[in-house]
Amino acid sequence: MPVSRWLLAVLLLSLVLTPDVGRAGPSSVLVLGRISDDPKSHYQQLQPLLDYVVPRMRDVGITEGRILMARDPQQMASYLRRGRVDWVTETAGTAMALGQRSGARPLLLTERSGVGSYQSIFFVRRDSPIRRLADLKGRTLALQSVQSTSAYLVPAMELLDHGVHPQILLTPQDAPAPDSVGYVFARSELNISTYVHKGVVDGGVVSSIDWGRETSVPAAFKRDLRVIHRSEPYPRAVEMVRADLSSPVRQRLQEVLLQASTDPQAAPALKTFFGTTGFHRVDAGTQRRLDRLKAGLMRVRMDVE
Repeated sequence: MPVSRWLLAVLLLSLVLTPDVGRAGPSSVLVLGRISDDPKSHYQQLQPLLDYVVPRMRDVGITEGRILMARDPQQMASYLRRGRVDWVTETAGTAMALGQRSGARPLLLTERSGVGSYQSIFFVRRDSPIRRLADLKGRTLALQSVQSTSAYLVPAMELLDHGVHPQILLTPQDAPAPDSVGYVFARSELNISTYVHKGVVDGGVVSSIDWGRETSVPAAFKRDLRVIHRSEPYPRAVEMVRADLSSPVRQRLQEVLLQASTDPQAAPALKTFFGTTGFHRVDAGTQRRLDRLKAGLMRVRMDVE
């Protein structure tokens, strides 16, 4: 969506849905945020769960819910730092980026469509001589976009860990340095698998979820493709709250979301909320993976971007 149309959509929604968003909301208001290029659609996905949560938080002083959209992670981080947003749902990589920029903290892990974690899948054509990540030196790779956890951040981390330096290319026809792997952004999972299948690039990376989706990697393509590497699993999504959200509100929000997983009344709202099927506490193992993502973000920014 062009920036002007995005700004107009946000302005219209803000006038109707989020009065007084120019300052931190009163303590009685819970503000749910979303990074969005389609505010109208995302509002419809967020509002039902907010309507479920707010009445169950009256005992900690919450009587109203609002939604505030941000155009990009930088804007959302600013909202979190200044108290304009209390709670945001995001993929693990973006969640950790928000944490670094704003101090936001993980509240819960989010399970979507029954899947709580996923991996990055590196693949090539079946007839390719590439067998491992080290063989990608001097080759080309299709990734999705810089916002993707599974098809950008984790692949970049994996390559660096295996001694392969990612180097962005202007086009797939550009030649990378002999000791680097050149990458291009294909923008969608279907484009990634198409690029590899048609030989436009030497390899591609998608999430394990998309690897199993016909709409992302068609069966007609997959029979000609071969997996060369799988990353360790990472959380699919994370609920984050601003650093200075009051402890009673934070704890009650956590309780309400955990209970929603087994409450039939919450089922329609959870389904609308990006296909959410449950929320889970952050255990020690998952925290280690989130910490690795956080460290990986810094390394990718320093060594790749």
